[in-house]
Amino acid sequence: MNCIVTAGPTYEPLDDVRRLTNFSTGRLGTELANFLVARGHQVTLLISAQATYGGERGAQRVVGFTTTADLRERLQALAAKNVNAVFHTAAVSDFRFGRIRLQSPHGKLTEIKSKKIPTGEGALVVELVPTQKIITELRAWFPSAKLVGWKFEAEGKRPDAIQAAEQQLLQCLTDACVANGPAYGEGFGLITRSSHVPLADPPKLFDALERWMQG
Repeated sequence: MNCIVTAGPTYEPLDDVRRLTNFSTGRLGTELANFLVARGHQVTLLISAQATYGGERGAQRVVGFTTTADLRERLQALAAKNVNAVFHTAAVSDFRFGRIRLQSPHGKLTEIKSKKIPTGEGALVVELVPTQKIITELRAWFPSAKLVGWKFEAEGKRPDAIQAAEQQLLQCLTDACVANGPAYGEGFGLITRSSHVPLADPPKLFDALERWMQG
């Protein structure tokens, strides 16, 4: 089957030398791509330039991305292809920078745009605005593919993480969601509209995803 896997964090630039990003290494997505290749599937791996995981990238095609907008464009470019499944593991930044202002010691705010914002001239006051959610557009780009999203929940208990995953399925028209994070607890949860399957570790998760994809 023809698969797309996204992996690693997007970033949003503050200026030409500073950026906002997520704590994501790209390991899970990279290893999922390798697993699918080993099982005989064709895989395009979209991997972040900020991914720190240095393991093998065995996908038949590896494409880098940087910002959220860049990842969005690269996924759109693949929309016309015959894609059977999309595994969206990338940690997409929820925010980008809006207005950027310097606050003087007297409290005056001055909007600033610079390739390198100067320091030592007062406090920096930045506006964070939401980025467009890529996962909400996947169904339009890949109408026939099986779509899998990820839901990392830091707060709450396992039922809260499962509920958040179920909401993602309904709101984004995806077919499955992988829940993990402190709220979910150990391992992963593979959640569809009809089931919740707890999985102890990445190899078990990958095996379950591949069997589900072919089911």
